[in-house]
Amino acid sequence: MANHAESVGPWKTIPFREIGKAAVLEGVTAAEAEIYCLEKGYVPSRYVRNMGTIGIDGQIRLLSSSVAVIGCGGLGGLVCDLLARAGVGRMVMVDSDIFDETNLNRQLLATESSLGRPKARAAAERVGAVNSAVEAEGRQCRFDSFTAGSILDGVDLAVDCLDSLSSRRELFAECASRGVPIVSGAIAGFWGQVGVVMPGDDTFMGYLAGESDTGVETETGNPPFTPALVAAMQCAQAVKLLTGKGQILTEQLLWIDIADDEFTRLRLR
Repeated sequence: MANHAESVGPWKTIPFREIGKAAVLEGVTAAEAEIYCLEKGYVPSRYVRNMGTIGIDGQIRLLSSSVAVIGCGGLGGLVCDLLARAGVGRMVMVDSDIFDETNLNRQLLATESSLGRPKARAAAERVGAVNSAVEAEGRQCRFDSFTAGSILDGVDLAVDCLDSLSSRRELFAECASRGVPIVSGAIAGFWGQVGVVMPGDDTFMGYLAGESDTGVETETGNPPFTPALVAAMQCAQAVKLLTGKGQILTEQLLWIDIADDEFTRLRLR
């Protein structure tokens, strides 16, 4: 493959299609082949724009990682797309819902032709279309105590893209019992929030309390730009956590008010 290497700035790159062909010949996965190239100092062309930020070691960590995205709607569809582009090696996408017309205003995976289709399957197809090196698995089911074991098995991180407190309580409880970190996000109208829950951290329990299962989003709805912003913030937290680059939002909540263009960190302890 070195015969196909080119220089892009300081990096020696190899076209990702050539790596895919070599993976087939060698009987390994595309992700394994990409990791091998990175270990030898060659960057798969699709990741060269990641290098200045996360470096070769960070890209290897991403390709070696497994992430579960719980909820494939407004937040989740965007999260799946961004993590696939970043190069997360394995993704499990979970959602029991199908697309309807009200999803068209904000959900990346919702198109007129996808109405009535399962969201989890569409997410897996999108990931495969964006990055064929990613092992993409769509699960059309609810996340609960019955399905949690198979969904979280071998997962390094869960991304909370759910839309109800009861579902979040189940996710947080199951991840806590298995030592799986969570990147949580929520949206409502002009507002959004993002936080990271590490194993053993119970600071979010007050946020998850309450009798009502939904929030102010039932009144405000969700415009297209709020999930895009919050999903991007969730992906940034996920990549930083998986690669060890930068600071993460532990024991705090980043509150976003787009109406007044304000970002506020709320300490939870």
